[in-house]
Amino acid sequence: MVDFEFKEEKQSEAIVITIDGPAGSGKTTTAKELAKILDYRHLDSGALYRTLTFSLLSANVPTSRWDQLEETDLEGLKLQFIPEGDCIEMYYNQRKLSSELRSPEVTDNVSHVSSLGVVRNWLLGTQQMLGVHGGLVADGRDMGAAVFPEAEVKIFLTAELEIRARRRLLENIGEEISKEQFKEEMIRIEERDLADRSRKYSPLIRAEDSILVDTTTLSFKDQLIAVRNIVKDLTGV
Repeated sequence: MVDFEFKEEKQSEAIVITIDGPAGSGKTTTAKELAKILDYRHLDSGALYRTLTFSLLSANVPTSRWDQLEETDLEGLKLQFIPEGDCIEMYYNQRKLSSELRSPEVTDNVSHVSSLGVVRNWLLGTQQMLGVHGGLVADGRDMGAAVFPEAEVKIFLTAELEIRARRRLLENIGEEISKEQFKEEMIRIEERDLADRSRKYSPLIRAEDSILVDTTTLSFKDQLIAVRNIVKDLTGV
């Protein structure tokens, strides 16, 4: 089962901020830095799905069985999501997870896991519980529309496909990017966009009351400033 451990509660006036967007839009990095500025916690929803994927693989649950998973199967996994400092730490079998969540095996299987209705429903309550005291910046693909529909600030980041592909490559392999790598990454992200928007459970969706920020021409610093100003203008925080 999932264990929660709240070592401290945020102040009652603290708010929930959601930042959604497609792959490579910069939502996770932006959310993480915004949380530091505000002294809030950062919830990377993708890390929850990666943690569950890692747990299923570590427990040797065959991928052929994943489509038949039930909530009792998920409850049997030894998971903990613990607020620590400005983030939510992920634990499996009392082991804190970090780089393991970005392993090729997890990356290759996380889309399968996140497409499962039982997983989406099971993690929904987990995410909402983590935001119960406010003081949270949550990023994902449906944070504003489905997970935190009452969030005080909802932002949706976007950027042109070419820009998102280049950013992802710079993050993963550095400055030396070949034309072939760039082409492959563009195809990969385009396919990911289609899958994220069309899947039945937890699709990429922009909340109707969210503010759209196109980061195509923005540096990361300018992107962060733009998001910070939106939060301040809307809430005074």
